[in-house]
This record gives sequence, C-alpha cells and structure tokens, in this order.
Amino acid sequence: MKTAIILFNLGGPDGPDAVKPFRVNLFSDKAIIRAPIFIRFWLSRLIAASSAKQAAANYELMGGKSPLLDLTQQQASALEAELGGEVKTFIAMRYWHPFAKEAAEQVKAWNPDRILLLPLYPQFSTTTTGSSLTDWHEAAAAAGLAKPTTILCCYFDDPDYVASIAVLVDRGIAEAKAALPSGTRLRLLFSAHGLPESIVTAGDPYQAQVEANTEAVMARLADRDVEHLVCYQSRATPQKWLAPSTIEAIEQAGRDQVAVLLVPIAFVSDHIETLVELDIENRELAAHHKVPGYFRAAVPNADPAFIRALAGLARRALTHGPGLCSAVNGRVCDAKHKDCPWTRYRTEQNAP
Repeated sequence: MKTAIILFNLGGPDGPDAVKPFRVNLFSDKAIIRAPIFIRFWLSRLIAASSAKQAAANYELMGGKSPLLDLTQQQASALEAELGGEVKTFIAMRYWHPFAKEAAEQVKAWNPDRILLLPLYPQFSTTTTGSSLTDWHEAAAAAGLAKPTTILCCYFDDPDYVASIAVLVDRGIAEAKAALPSGTRLRLLFSAHGLPESIVTAGDPYQAQVEANTEAVMARLADRDVEHLVCYQSRATPQKWLAPSTIEAIEQAGRDQVAVLLVPIAFVSDHIETLVELDIENRELAAHHKVPGYFRAAVPNADPAFIRALAGLARRALTHGPGLCSAVNGRVCDAKHKDCPWTRYRTEQNAP
C-alpha cells in the first residue's frame, strides 16, 4: 500500500525576514494563547515585538535561521529508508513553511492509500500535537484529501524510544564524569518546554507524560543512582508556568555546588531552545552562579536508534489501522487529563 507519513513539528524561521512572522504565528495560536481572538491578535504582536531584537540576535547565532527544517528533512529521509516499500514522508510544520496546507496538497498529488500522522513530539500536549492535528484536519479538508488516517498521539513510554534516549544520556553522563574532578556530584536536569499551569490544570497530560518519560529513561540508565530533576524552560508569557524552571534549577545547582547535565527530554531535534537557550544562555547562567560543571546530552536528530524506534512505532500504528492509537495502542493517560486526545476521540465517536 502507498503510505504517506506526515511528520509534525514546530517549524522555525528560514531567514532573518521570517523571524517576526514566525513568532506572530506562534503566539496567534489559540492553543497557546487562550484568549478571545481580538485579544490574541493584539497580544501575539505585542509578545513578538517585545523581544524581537533578542530573537533576531539568537537566530543570528545559528546562521540567521532555524536548523529545524533541515534536521526534520534528515529524519524524514532516514525514516523512509528504514521503512522501505511504498512509503513517502511529508513534513507539516505548525508555524512556518512547509505548513500543513502545503503538505496536504503534496499528499493529495501523490495519492496514497493511507496516511499516518506522526508527531515529532514524544509527549502529547494540546499546544503541540493537539494544535498540529487541528491544523492538519483543516488543511486536509481544504485540499479535499480524504484517506484512511491513523493518528499516533504519543510515544513517551515506547521502550525503543526510551532506550534510544537512555543511550544518549548515558553517553552524556560518561563525558561529564570524565571532564569533572573526581568526587564532583552530578545532577541530571531533564529540561522540557514549559507550559502555563492553567493549561495543565485544565486537563493537558503533558506534564504527567514528561515526568513518566523521565522515570522511564532513568530506569534504563547504567547509573540509576545519579541525581535527577525535571524542570521547564522557555517561559514566554507573564502567567504562572510549570515549576521549577530550568533557570531556577541551574541556580539551585550553584548553591548546592553540583555539576549539571541538561537532558532536553521533550525535544528530538536541535533548534533555538537547545542550541541557544541551553548551550549558550544557560551555560552563561551556570558560570555566573559558579555551577562546577555544565554539560548537555545530545538530542536524537537522525540518530539510527531513534529512527528505528520511529519506524517501529509507524509499523505498529499502521497495523492498528485508521483512528487514534498510542505506543501501546490504547489510552495511556489518567482519566483526570480531560484534554487527552482519547477523551475527545471517544466523545466524537459516541456522538449521535
């Protein structure tokens, strides 16, 4: 069967002129700024303008653009090669080209027998996978694309995915210990993109999945006794966000005189939040607070073990057939997470 696999990701500006519109698109998303449209229109432009110079300067550190599309294309090509057969991957970015609209038109022209929606977000959030799903469904409808579609909601607990991350963390631990003076304590900081607390309180399962993902990785490490902490980065609005922040965790490491290894647990590709926020800004913060050592574990990018894990997930999801599935087929979230996609899917399925 001709199978189209749609890879969802955030997207990023492809040049200096794209920085502002990318950020406006990001903060205009009703899944992120949960306010009436007229407030969101004003607020998105205010937020984008308030740090425009800093954002532009940060992208300049990466050559004037985000590397995310290039890295996602590498992942897409590697996944195609791993799966073989009549499989073609397409990329649908949420906030910059190629948008879902472009991907849907390409998929329709290729005319597959079936479609798999595969997010490059291991943990489900209404602000990432949920937003991309809404965007895709609207784009597919506008393109007149109607094919049997399987949706993979999350895979934070997939054993092969977890193992691929654990290998990268083990490598980071070994490199950190080799560079540190003997006897220096090391703490793993599992840093995930933050969310306003109100979104989690409303029923988003993201925080629970990040924490479960972290514990699954810890259980696979060679050194399971190493200290660890989950923290959250990239606060963007004045609301109260998930805590502790990565900044707070680094400051605490300075007070405790413990070295840190940052593990970007919610990211599978390098982009501004790893290459600038973690590697430059937070490294400078650690030096300012006299943290005795600052290291970062690699993200998967096109690491072969990660690509094999994605391929396994794709095969099992396609075997499941059309509809919603997870890494373990059924729902993995506690019932208290009302924004788990399984709640919405079942509600829609049972509607008269």
